[in-house]
This record gives sequence, C-alpha cells and structure tokens, in this order.
Amino acid sequence: MENFRFQAVTEASKKAPLAVKAPKERPSEYFGKYVFNRAKMQKYLPEDVFQQLTDVIDNGAHFNRSIADAVATGMKHWAQENGVTHYTHWFQPLTEGTAEKHDAFVEFDGKGGMIEEFSGKLLVQQEADSSSFPNGGIRNTFEARGYSAWDPTSPVFIIDDTLCIPTIFISYTGEALDYKAPLLRSLHAVDVAATQVCRYFDPNVKKVRANLGWEQEYFLVDEDLYHARPDLMLTGRTLMGHDSAKNQQMDDHYLGTIPDRVQAFMKDLEIQALELGIPCKTRHNEVAPNQFELAPIFEECNLAIDHNMLLMSLMKRVARRHGFRVLLHEKPFAGVNGSGKHNNWSLCTDTGVLLHAPGKTAEDNLRFVVFLVETLMSVYKHNGLLKASIMSATNAHRLGANEAPPAIISSFLGTQLTELLNHIEVADKEDLFTLHGKQGMMLDIPEIPELFIDNTDRNRTSPFAFTGNRFEFRAVGSEANCACSMLVLNAAMAEALTNFKERVDALIEQGEDQTSAIIDVLREDIKTCKPIHFDGNGYSEEWVEEAKRRGLDCENSCPVIFDRYLDEDSIKMFESTGVMTRSELVARNEVKWEMYTKKIQIEARVMGDLTMNHIIPVATFYQSQLANNVARMFEIFNRDEAEKLTCRNKKIILEIAERTKIIETGVEELINARKVANKIENEREKAIAYHDNVEPMIETIRYHIDKLELIVSDELWTLPKYRELMFIR
Repeated sequence: MENFRFQAVTEASKKAPLAVKAPKERPSEYFGKYVFNRAKMQKYLPEDVFQQLTDVIDNGAHFNRSIADAVATGMKHWAQENGVTHYTHWFQPLTEGTAEKHDAFVEFDGKGGMIEEFSGKLLVQQEADSSSFPNGGIRNTFEARGYSAWDPTSPVFIIDDTLCIPTIFISYTGEALDYKAPLLRSLHAVDVAATQVCRYFDPNVKKVRANLGWEQEYFLVDEDLYHARPDLMLTGRTLMGHDSAKNQQMDDHYLGTIPDRVQAFMKDLEIQALELGIPCKTRHNEVAPNQFELAPIFEECNLAIDHNMLLMSLMKRVARRHGFRVLLHEKPFAGVNGSGKHNNWSLCTDTGVLLHAPGKTAEDNLRFVVFLVETLMSVYKHNGLLKASIMSATNAHRLGANEAPPAIISSFLGTQLTELLNHIEVADKEDLFTLHGKQGMMLDIPEIPELFIDNTDRNRTSPFAFTGNRFEFRAVGSEANCACSMLVLNAAMAEALTNFKERVDALIEQGEDQTSAIIDVLREDIKTCKPIHFDGNGYSEEWVEEAKRRGLDCENSCPVIFDRYLDEDSIKMFESTGVMTRSELVARNEVKWEMYTKKIQIEARVMGDLTMNHIIPVATFYQSQLANNVARMFEIFNRDEAEKLTCRNKKIILEIAERTKIIETGVEELINARKVANKIENEREKAIAYHDNVEPMIETIRYHIDKLELIVSDELWTLPKYRELMFIR
C-alpha cells in the first residue's frame, strides 16, 4: 500500500525548475519599474507640485492638502498606463501582517455611465472598518470607524492591477492601531535629538536619518508535503517530528550550491522585488537544510520596513509558482537552526554616517564615540524593553537555542573599541581619540593579495553587536514586523541623546568649554552602561549568572517579558519622545498577550487533533498488526520457539501501549488545561497560564509521538517526516 505521504514525496521529487524569463534590461534599468518614484513624480506631476512633495519627503515639511488632487491625478495617469484599475490603502495592523481593501477607479458620470476617477481626498485619507483588527480595548467592537492616512515618505507602488498606497492606520479617537504611525514618530524624535547633538560638531547639520538593512531568513518546503502536514498549514511549524539522521551537522548546506529549483525561485523573486524598488543584494543557503537568506542594500528605516513587509508577502506568492511554500516561522523544525531577521541599524546626517570610525579628525572621532556610547546607554537603560520588542510566541522557540542570540540583551564592541572606551574613562582629555582603520594582513601565499582586517571580529551570540559602521540587532524574529523593535530603539536613542545634551548644556552654562563638557558627560555614560557591554559567549551558563549580577533582564517567560512595555521608565520614554501614549501602550500589551494566547491555543488544538486522528490510529493499527503476527507465530511454532521469535514484536507492542496511554492522557490534560486557562478574563494572566501550563504539555506529548515515529512502520506513518520535508529534491 502506497499512502499519501509517499505520493506527495514522489510528486514533489518530479518537479522541475520553473523557467524564469529574465528581463532583457540590466537590473538597474527595470529597478523601481512599478514604483511612483522621483523620476515618475517629476514626469507626471506639475513642477511646483513636485517641488512641494519632495520638500515633504526630504525635509519633513507640512503636507499641503491643496496639492493632493494634482498628485492623485498624476498617480492615476501613471497607474493606468500600467494597466491598473484599482487602488488600496496598504497598512500594517497589529496582526504582524499587512492589510488592504481594493476600490476601483470608477464613479458615476451623471449621464448613466461611469468614469475613471481618483481624487486627492481618496489618496490622502480613507475610512477603514477597524472593528476586526486588534486594538487592545481602544475601541468597542460596535465602534468600527478607523482612518488610514497616506504616508508620502514611502512611495506608492503597483501589485498586479492595484495601486498600493502606504498609509498609517489610526482609530476614530486618534490612537495608533498600526506599527507605521509610532515608527514615524520615533524617526522624528531621533532626528530632532540627534541633530541637536550633531550641531556640537557641525552647526550645518540639518537632518539625521535612521537607516535599516534587514537580512531575511526563511525556509522553503515542497507544497505537496506542506499540504500533507496540517501542523505546518495551521501553525507554521511542525508540532511533531523526529530528527532526520542527517540534518545540519555536516555544515554542508551553509553557503553551499543553491539547488536549481530554489535558484529559479530566487531569480523570479528578485526580478519582481527589484521592479518594486526593493534593492535585493545578497542570496545564499543558510545553516539548516532548506533554509535560505535574502538581504537588500540598506535604506531609510521607514522605507526599509515597508519593503520587508512587501517582500514577505511577495515571496509567498512567488514560492507557489515554483511548487514551494515559504515558512517564516522562527522555528519550523526542531533540532535545527531557526530563522531570524537581523536588523542592521545606523544613523546618518545629510553630511555623513554617525557611527563610522575612524574619522578624519579628532572631532569626528569624538562625535563617533558620543553616538556609540549613547546607543549603548539607550540599550542598557531599556534592555528589557528591547527584548520585549522582539519577543513573541514564535520567536521564543529560537532565542537562546544555540543558534540565535540568548534572551538577554547585551552589546558586543570588539577589542579595539572596548580598549578605547576603557582608555577614555581614565586618560587625560588630550589625545583621547586615536582610532585606527583596517589593518593589513599578508598571507604566506604569494598569489593572494593583502587582506584588510576589520577593527572588530563578529560575535554571533551577541543580540546587539557593533559591526563596523552600524549595530546589528540579531534577535529580531523572521516573521516579525521590524517596526516593532525599531521604534523602541529609535525612541530609546532619542531619549538618551536628549538627556546627554541637557547635561552637556548644563556644564557649558556653568562655564566649562564644550569639548570638556562633552568628555565629562561621556565618561559618566561609559561607566553607567558598562553592564550592557559583553564580548564573550552569550550561550554560556556563566553569562546568565553574570547578567543577573549586572542587573540585566533575564526573564524567559514571553508574557511576563511584555510587562516591560508598562514599566514607568518605558512609559516615560515613549511619552517624552512623543512616540506612544500610556493608553496606546496599555492597548498594545493587551494585543500582545491576546496574540500569544491565541497562537498557543491553536497549537494545542492542532496537537490534540493530529494526535487523536493521525498518531493514535496509526500506532494502534500497527500494534494490531504486530499482535496478529505474534498470535500466528504461536500457531505455527512451539511455545519456546514462538517466544524467541516474537520477543522484539512484543516489546514494540508494549512500548506502543505505554506511549499511546501517556499521549492520550496528555491530550486529555491538555484540553483541561486549556479550558481552565480560557476561563481567565485577564489577558495577561491568561497568557501566563498558557505559557506555564499549556505549552509544556505540547512538548511532553511531542516527545512520545516522536518516539513512536521511530518504531511504527514507515509505510503507515501518514505525516511526511523530517528527512522528506527538509531536503529539496
């Protein structure tokens, strides 16, 4: 008998790479083809309108709604030339995904017919039904009104026949119901605070911009096999499955040759991404089998986040064309590395990068050290909050699993910068900032040119590592909206820089010269933020104990970690920077606890269903086959011979009986634990009950199912196994 699993494996193995016809032009020629970028603005908008709109985008000027109709007309003209018939406000609700409602460019013409129309009013603002989006109690269900408002700083783009307009999403009463609105506020806050500090060194600095370069990790799995795994379909991860004999232990997949089918998918994805203005740069195999990575050139933070959200949606669509499903869950397979989304964050002015060293002058180096140390200060003061910003029910499986940073936020600097900060603490104020560039290294191989070695090595166990001219926040999860962590980091940085300037100005008012005042405050902050600086092995048990001694947040419970949003220091930071209000923070935490509960609840229900409908029937059927075999043996052979011949089968029969009993009891207890937790009205307490009482039961049941997988006949096991799921054929 050939069951569905074997049919799926066979069909998947027959798939040939889908031919991808690349455009004849070079990528630079079709980059941004479906984006209403500056070149298209200049072509389709009146000159005065173009100048006003670019002033809004570049300089944060107030948007004058009087130009909205002209902008909408130009957009519609361009869109219709590209076959567009609909438009949508594209926003990012608190579901971690994106949302859109499509409307056609049609209105009655008053003569019994229709005309294509798109007004400035429709471009700038729309009303959306917000009743079914998470709001944390800000709105009652029967109060449905919400508003989406155009974000001119992120360009409009085309998907299929629809003009997509990036927007914020707020409630009728003005609170943010999305990630973009507070992100934009945080970018404004860090711009203002950083610009003021920059003017100590260069009075001509006009603006500071936060940049982001994300690295998107993901898994691919054959679509046929995906559909044969209800747990993958419904939860994004495998709730059961024994290790494959070979997985990633040979390190042969990492940076290895990309499989043909995957290469075709990547090529197709990159072409479509480049046409949408996403500057794809890097692609490669990641550590685990079937795991890959895509990374773009860095961009302005808001635009980079929009592009990442767009890419995650795009890659799912493209994968289906190639017979794949994309898995963005942080830990879809046990026993191998999970997926993250490293966020490379930096600040730059209209004159240069702030975190770049060494500088051309001592003044440049002093500026670099100021921004370096104030970044450390922001991370130190709000290390628990930063951890909360990347924590989720899915990312909790990955953090600290000897593949990702631990669930303790610390920062790696490397030897040179560590020595520099130590020197600044104790040295005289003259000649404090001697920074060295890359050092040359000659290898004893004449054919190989000289190598230039960076100032710092890398530390893959560090959640927040300095990597040359930026910090790499490695703890962000692969399916997360980057805005969640970036708005916290930007707000914390704005607070730290504001505080820094207030103390420097106070010393200057007391008669101290500017440079001396900056150095005095800098020294204070170097000493204060020392606990966050750690260059060692973040996976070690010793570090956990050391982090506790340093006063860093070592909490592991996801629902409890969310409490950091409501610490008074967190609320003060968000409110003082204008990023979020107390009521918005309270509401978001309600959403976070509710989302955590629902994800674990779904996993528990799927585990129960799979166990009772797949695992137990298969195991008991195989047990019956073995029992029949034992009985027939006693009919054919004498008792002594039969005892010897049936010894192994009887052991398996007994083990199946014992494990199925444990599993059935576990499922019953799991259902009861869910029922108890579901009666809890307080969202925080309910989430904690699911974390403490429900989730551990899922793992216990899994352990015994995975043991059954090893002894039940392979032809009877209905679910594709890891050895089939994790190796693309």
